[in-house]
Amino acid sequence: MRPEKRFFFRVLFFPLLFILLAKLSFGQHFDPKSTTQKFASALQIINFAYVDTVDEGKLVEKAIIATLKELDPHSQYISKEDLQRTNEPLEGNFDGIGISFQIHKDTILVISPVPGGPAEKLGILAGDKIVKIDGKNATGTNVDNNYVFKQLRGDKGTLVNVSIFRKGKDKLIEYAIRRDRIPINSIDASFMATSRIGYIKLNRFSRTTMDEFRMAIGELKDYGMENLILDLRGNSGGYLDVAIDLADEFLGSGKLVLYTEGSSSPRRKYKSSFRGEFEEGKLVILIDEGSASASEIVAGSIQDWDRGLIVGRRSFGKGLVQRPYYLPDSSVIRLTVARYYTPTGRCIQKPYEEGYEQYYNDLLKRLESGELTNAGKIDFPDSLKYYTPKNRIVYGGGGIMPDVFVPWDSTKYTDFYVDLLSKGVFNDFVLEYVDNERSTLLHKFNEFQQFNYRFKMDDELLDDFVEYAENADVFPKENEIELSSELIRFQLKALIARNLYKLSSYFEVLSTIDEGFQKAVDVLREDSFYAELIKD
Repeated sequence: MRPEKRFFFRVLFFPLLFILLAKLSFGQHFDPKSTTQKFASALQIINFAYVDTVDEGKLVEKAIIATLKELDPHSQYISKEDLQRTNEPLEGNFDGIGISFQIHKDTILVISPVPGGPAEKLGILAGDKIVKIDGKNATGTNVDNNYVFKQLRGDKGTLVNVSIFRKGKDKLIEYAIRRDRIPINSIDASFMATSRIGYIKLNRFSRTTMDEFRMAIGELKDYGMENLILDLRGNSGGYLDVAIDLADEFLGSGKLVLYTEGSSSPRRKYKSSFRGEFEEGKLVILIDEGSASASEIVAGSIQDWDRGLIVGRRSFGKGLVQRPYYLPDSSVIRLTVARYYTPTGRCIQKPYEEGYEQYYNDLLKRLESGELTNAGKIDFPDSLKYYTPKNRIVYGGGGIMPDVFVPWDSTKYTDFYVDLLSKGVFNDFVLEYVDNERSTLLHKFNEFQQFNYRFKMDDELLDDFVEYAENADVFPKENEIELSSELIRFQLKALIARNLYKLSSYFEVLSTIDEGFQKAVDVLREDSFYAELIKD
C-alpha cells in the first residue's frame, strides 16, 4: 500500500470504526485523543518500527474482534468474505443446483434433491453419486463440504456439468444443470401428532419463516388440527421482526409482544395486529437450553399473556438485540444496541460479566449443578419474580423457565451413544445400508407411513450396526448397548426414513421416544390439566 493511500485509509476508516464502537449515542462521552488518535498512532508506530512486515488488515480485524468481545458475548464482526455465508440461512435461499448431500467415503452422495429444484427437474435421484464436476474428478480426500459449495453453487442461470454414478447403470450419466434460486427451509417438520394435535418444528427465524408457517398451519388445519405443538428446541433465533410476526399469529389484537430499550435506543414497543392464524385452540411451545433470542421472544410473550404453556427446560437466556453496521470494506459489525423485555417486563438475558468463555460454558454449569435433570436445582431470587394477567409467577434474569419441566434422561446417553454420533457412525452405516437396500425398501414401503408402522429394527440389524461401529473403532462398555438400545434403534430408523423420504420423517420417527414431545401431547390431551396450569 502506497504511503498516501495508507494515510487516507487511516483518516477515513479509524474515526468511523471507533465512532461506531465508542459513540453510538450522541449523549455518550467521546474523546478522540484517547481513542481514535491513540489507536491510529499505535498502528503507525508498528508500521514504522516493527521488526517484520505486518498485515494491517488482519491487525485491524483482530482489534475489532477483541474490542467487541469486551462489550458482550453477542456483538460480533463478520468479514466481507463470510457475510454471504452467514446471511444465507436467515435470508432463506442461495443459488445452486438444489441437492441435499453428504460426503461418504470421499464421494458426494445425493441424499435427496430439493423438490422443484434444478437437480430434481433433470431427474437426479437420492442415492446418486457425483463423481465428476465440469469434467474434473470430484472424489478423493480433498472433497469436503466447502469443496462442494464452491463447485456446485454459483450465480443463478449459470451452467455446471456433473457426471453421476447410479447403481445398476453401466455408464456414468451426464447432466448439464442450470443453477437457480434454492430455498433454505426454516421448518424441519410438520405433521399431525394425533387426530387433533398438530406439530411444527422450527429451526430458525428467517425471511421465509412466516410463509412456511402459514402454509404448514393451513395444511394441518385441513387435516383436522385443533391444538398445536410448536417446537423451538435448539432454535437459536434469527430476525427480531419475524419473531414478532410469529407471536402475532397466536395473540389477539393490540397485545404487547415485547419492548426494546438501550442507553442509545429509546424504548420501542411492538404489539400484535388484528389477525392471526392460530388465536384459538390450545398451544404448547417446546423449549430447551438451545432455544435462544427470537425463540425466547415467542415463548416469553405466549407465557406472559397466558396464551399457552411452555414445556421443556430453561432456555438459553439471550435478551440482547443486535443491529448491523457496515464498514467501508463491506464487512459488518453486528452490535448489541438494546435489551428486549417480555410483556410483563422481564429481561431474560443471563449474566455475562464473568467474560466470554464463562458465558458459553453455562450449559456445562447447568449439567454439573443438576439443573438439566431436576427443576428444583434452579434458584430464582424474588427480585426476578413477575406475574402474568392470570397471576401466574414467571421469572426473568436468565432464560424462560417452562411451565412444565421435562428432565434430560442422562442414563440413556452413554459414552458409546455419544461417540456414535460424534464420529458419524450412524450416518455412515445408514448411507451404506440404504444404498444397498433402497429399491427393496421403497418397494416394500412405498410411503413413509407404511415404513413408520411396519419397519422394525430387529436384533440382527442392531448386531450388524454394533459390528460396523467396532470396525470404526467405537466400542461399547459394559451395559452401554442395553442402556442406549432404544435410542440407537430409533436413531437408525429415523435416519433411514430421512434418506428414503424427507426430513420431516426423521422427526416423526423420533417423536415416539421424544419425552418432550410426548409430554406436550399429554398436556394438550388433558383438558383439566391444561386449564389448571393456564388458570382459565
